[in-house]
Amino acid sequence: MYHPVSRIVVLGSTGSIGRQTLEVVRSLPDRLKVVGLAAGRNRRLLAKQAAEFRPEWVYYDRTRRSKTPEIDARFLPMEEMARGLTVDRVVIATSGKAGLSATLAAVEAGNTIAIANKEPLVMAGEIITSEAEIHDASVIPVDSEHSAIWQCLSGEPQKPKHIILTASGGPFRGLTPAQLKRVTPAQALKHPSWKMGKKVTVDSATLMNKGLEVIEAHWLFGLPVESIRVIIHPQSIIHSMVEFYDGSAKAQMAYPDMRLPIQYALTYPDRLANPIIPWIDWSKVNRFDFEPPDFKSFPCLKLAIDAVMAGGTAPTVLCAADEIAVDLFLKERIGFMDIPRLVSKTLEAHVPLPSPGIEDILGADAWARDFASGMARKWG
Repeated sequence: MYHPVSRIVVLGSTGSIGRQTLEVVRSLPDRLKVVGLAAGRNRRLLAKQAAEFRPEWVYYDRTRRSKTPEIDARFLPMEEMARGLTVDRVVIATSGKAGLSATLAAVEAGNTIAIANKEPLVMAGEIITSEAEIHDASVIPVDSEHSAIWQCLSGEPQKPKHIILTASGGPFRGLTPAQLKRVTPAQALKHPSWKMGKKVTVDSATLMNKGLEVIEAHWLFGLPVESIRVIIHPQSIIHSMVEFYDGSAKAQMAYPDMRLPIQYALTYPDRLANPIIPWIDWSKVNRFDFEPPDFKSFPCLKLAIDAVMAGGTAPTVLCAADEIAVDLFLKERIGFMDIPRLVSKTLEAHVPLPSPGIEDILGADAWARDFASGMARKWG
């Protein structure tokens, strides 16, 4: 059966998800073609990617000087790539708030978005989802947990009673707050199950990542926060579950490899065989463990839930403060348990603005970054 080649834009192509997206594209040349690549600082890798995939458009940070070779493609801002009329999928794989304006541009153009970047939905979930509905844009989740929920809900006429987000627990599951105070950046970057970028790996270690996923799930699937639960599942085989009103549950299971949900987001509704994606050896799976999250040792999860319950600009402030805190931790300027402390202090100082517009969101983001940075300097 003939399938047209999908034209793909990858925003954040030099990051972890971006590189894995290009692995999937490379393995499916008859189905996927890269027409746009965007990166921030890593122009050297971007040049290599452009030489291989020969996109029509590229974007990179022009404010940074570089001696890398010129890239043979038209320079185009990310927002212009995202709203391209000839684009079939826009992969949002940027880090932090960098993908927000491009996400909005894509939904306003009615394009299909494969979203891996958490911050746009956390910061502006109400705006993005309402604009997507107005412009008939599709928002397909790439995160393994949200992809799992999306797959479990496929064909179901009713919304579920509960969404259950699974978490591996990260490298520090079972440690006390006193033990966590001694955690180093090198230790935090050793995730037991997943290959990810530095920011999201640290967020997984603090469980902030899971808190952000609660907020994303709230907007993606239209459920109240009270209907979204988190459970620790160290094996990372069940990627999430849904419970229905009759007491039945559905789970999506797969080997923990991000290339699977990336591929499904790019080729939906087709499920394609791909030798680069590993399968589970079920003869070696002898147990599934589940346990509740430890809010005392990992307060970031509770901070995220409280922020979405507060609403308005609170989730934006949460994101911005966390980004500052994680950066300071990786630079060894604050400790591991100072991350939730700094985020909490920033949230306490903020009065959420209800029903914010995009300018309100950007203003809250800038305020939170300044406040968190100033607070950290006082600690220093």
